[in-house]
Amino acid sequence: MKHAALGEWLLQHRRSLLFLLALLVLGGAFTALRLPVALFPQITFPRIVVSADSGNMPIAETQTALTLPLEQALRGVPGVEKIRATTSRGAAEISVQFAWGAPMNEALLQAEAAINQTLPKLPPDTTYHAQRMDPTVFPVLGISLTSKDLDPVALRHWAYYSLRPRLLALKGVAGVDVQGGEQREYQVVVDPMRLQAYGLTPSDVEKALAEGNVITAVGRLQRHYRLYQILSESPVRSRQAIAAIILKSGPNGVVNIGDVARVEANTVPQWTTVTANGKNAVLLNIRQQMGGNTVAIDRALRAALASPDLHVPAGVQIHTWYDQSQLITAAAGSVRDAILIGAVLAALVLLAFLRNLRLTFIVAITLPAVLLASVLMLYVFHMSFNIMTLGGMAAAVGLIIDDAVVMLEHLMHRFSEAGRPLPILPTALELARPLAGSSAATIVIFTPLAFLSGVSGAFFQALAIAIASALVVSFLVAFIAVPLLAELLLRQRDAEAVEHEGRFQKSLGRWYRRGIGALLRRPLLLLPTVGTLLVLSLLAYSQVGSGFMPEMDEGGFVLDYTAPPGTSLAETDRLLNQVQDILAHTPEVASYSRRTGLQLGGGLTEANTGDFFIRLKEHRQRDIWQIMASLRQEIHDRVPGLRVETGQLMEDLIGDLTAVPQPVEIKLFGSDPAVLERTAPRVAKAIARVPGVTEIFDGVTVVGDGVDIRIDPVRAAIQGMSPGQITGQLQVLMDGKIASRIPLPEETIGIRLRGPHALWQRIHDLGRLPILAPDGHYFQLRDVADIRVAPGQAELRSENLKPMVAVTARIEGRSLGSTMADVKGVVRGLSLPAGVQVVYGGLYAEQQRAMQQLALVLLAAILLVALLLLFLYERFSVVLAILATDLLALGATFIGLWLTGIERNLTAMIGMTMIVGIVTETAIFYFAELRNDRPEELIRAGQVRLRPVLMTALIAILALLPLALGIGAGAQMQAPLAVAIIAGLVFEIPLVLLVMPAMYALLTKAFGKRTSA
Repeated sequence: MKHAALGEWLLQHRRSLLFLLALLVLGGAFTALRLPVALFPQITFPRIVVSADSGNMPIAETQTALTLPLEQALRGVPGVEKIRATTSRGAAEISVQFAWGAPMNEALLQAEAAINQTLPKLPPDTTYHAQRMDPTVFPVLGISLTSKDLDPVALRHWAYYSLRPRLLALKGVAGVDVQGGEQREYQVVVDPMRLQAYGLTPSDVEKALAEGNVITAVGRLQRHYRLYQILSESPVRSRQAIAAIILKSGPNGVVNIGDVARVEANTVPQWTTVTANGKNAVLLNIRQQMGGNTVAIDRALRAALASPDLHVPAGVQIHTWYDQSQLITAAAGSVRDAILIGAVLAALVLLAFLRNLRLTFIVAITLPAVLLASVLMLYVFHMSFNIMTLGGMAAAVGLIIDDAVVMLEHLMHRFSEAGRPLPILPTALELARPLAGSSAATIVIFTPLAFLSGVSGAFFQALAIAIASALVVSFLVAFIAVPLLAELLLRQRDAEAVEHEGRFQKSLGRWYRRGIGALLRRPLLLLPTVGTLLVLSLLAYSQVGSGFMPEMDEGGFVLDYTAPPGTSLAETDRLLNQVQDILAHTPEVASYSRRTGLQLGGGLTEANTGDFFIRLKEHRQRDIWQIMASLRQEIHDRVPGLRVETGQLMEDLIGDLTAVPQPVEIKLFGSDPAVLERTAPRVAKAIARVPGVTEIFDGVTVVGDGVDIRIDPVRAAIQGMSPGQITGQLQVLMDGKIASRIPLPEETIGIRLRGPHALWQRIHDLGRLPILAPDGHYFQLRDVADIRVAPGQAELRSENLKPMVAVTARIEGRSLGSTMADVKGVVRGLSLPAGVQVVYGGLYAEQQRAMQQLALVLLAAILLVALLLLFLYERFSVVLAILATDLLALGATFIGLWLTGIERNLTAMIGMTMIVGIVTETAIFYFAELRNDRPEELIRAGQVRLRPVLMTALIAILALLPLALGIGAGAQMQAPLAVAIIAGLVFEIPLVLLVMPAMYALLTKAFGKRTSA
């Protein structure tokens, strides 16, 4: 009666309900055009990076005066879990880690407040920059500018003042960083001897430059109803005007800057190099806003560059050196193709089994309708189209079709069984309870994923929301829309034609009856069957390696390089020219950009370090891992002394965002940094023997040699000066000092005061540097200071204020878990100094945390499924039979991973979790057919479910096949998930139809339950 009443209500409101579903589909289609498109889900990484600079101090002094006070201040910020610091000469970089889910805007403000309170205690002139780490700090697009006609100054000027503002105006762009080129400035090169002759000092010149270039408001005047601003102006605009600035005047005339110095039009000194495809270049790195649309930004950028009113200077060539949207659009295309292929294969399976075009049409319109309505759910949850949500929608295709097929198959079976037309909606409602229970069983397993943290939670919560959204919509469509469409389209003869068994189905039914009958008569036959599956599963588990994130060919990679400590910029350039020659002759390389003294991800960088970003051609014979290995080996052979590391950008980006950039990280803790620096090379040498370990770095970064000038205060006082006054003159003579700036319409040009380079180009010339005393006499630097060459010092690293050195490496050709097991064995065999503690970090530590969490998620999913089943049936025999089937299918997924050579990584674990829900769903439909516990009824229910189980499993397998084969960009990320589900589905068929009924019969006897269902 209830079904009839509800069916009548649905029939009365069928038009409004179908219209509502149509509105959801249209809303999803409308939203799909506006949903943000990005490579990653919108993730807030709980990390802040603080960069501090105090000039040029020895590393040990920097550690004491700068790093340690900042660490102690930041440690007091609420919610801090870990602090990691790197100290170089006069600079420090501190990584502050918070708990996942922490309010990072508040955390950043609290961190800045803590630093500001400590700032007065830090060395004078200390500056700092604090930044939240999220994907928006890395570029999504990169373009290079090269020119044979424009000099580096003009090229950068056009890039910064003409092109950059246009790109900043594009919707979704957060910032445009300009690297490379040169900036012009005026340099006043003073002659110390002339200064001494006129009784002047560099300070006098500096003061004259500041006071001789003035534009200042000095007051306001009201007159005749108007307000006037009064300016005092004495600006300079040219070399001649700078040279004419008066230094001194008296009875003998005036002395101007031109009398004691040479004024030059020059460029700002720089210790970096930027190239593109081997040519000096200017790079523009475009960063997007959080929630921005990468694909839309790319389109807008290309439209802006092609605009006729851009006025690109003649000879300027613009190339794209990085385009994240290509990977996104390729991944979206792969998902689209996977959905289309899955839909076509599903239609063919439906036609083969049901032999009815009307049924196939209903399923064919159900799939796109569910997916479009799911997009609306993604919008509600503030999600975006990204590599995880798109993959989740592709993975859900088989499950979506499954719901529709089950409903249609149920209707056809009831029509045929009755032999007469039946009211469709009440008949459909007979399936309401099992359909709701089965859908809930698949959806409920995603609930524990909400409690995942770390990288795994950030990525796979997006995947789970995408799949769960699709399944919720799929249930509503199968429950409401499919019966209503069947009411309109299907006839009694359709059911009779569908239920008519062909020769294949009849023979399959006979084989099934014999098999299930034998198992029910002799339940002990279960032991060898189940035992064999368990043994194979355990064997596969022992053979399947464990990993972290699936490997994916992104079409480009980062090559980090480090020349020997202290290598000059010129020598580093010479070495890198050889690397550029190697890249130019590598056939798979499409383009590359290079930074020296800079890094794509920022951080402390010396003139001997930097990186390449190498973009590969779309069609190539070798995969990206072969190319990276080949380049590393060729650089090792042809450019000795240059240490290189390779990694794809997504891996590099995740590593930078989480401060765990390498898979292998062996952290050595101890109280004495010198002991750690001696121990680290031993550990690095030991793990080099482990197969698969490559790109080993002992963690000891030596800053190049320095020249220490130790000023004796007593000797300085004899000359009438303080150490600070002498240091100020040295800074002017050597590095130079910006004494004033000339404002122009678009920029300001600095006026740098410096000494002639010839005075200090060689170390032994430093002692003869002339210092001018306030009383007019001069003396040489060696008269008041001792000068010596200081050997390179190692950067100091610490974690939670404890000294630390981290030995790192990458892995090639092996799984992370097996490699780390060997690494741990090798390290355990070393005799390490007393007090040295070993902790394993890197991506391995993140993987261990993620695997533990996913194991708990899997356990929680099984328990939630058990609770749901107990609620549905209130019988332990049913619950235990289904759970045992789930666990056997779960073990079978390891067999699939083993046979395909795929690691047990995070994506595979999600697939294993999903298989629990999928098998439970199929089992619920079996028990929905069961009327009592008699053997003949168990056989009948299995025969009824035989065709739909085969059909839905085959459809789901074929729908997942494109993902499992890794066809298309981005599909490799979801391949382990697809393989795990396919393996579970293959074993689901015999487990649900044969093993589960036999186990249920045994459990029913064991529990002594009544036979009525």
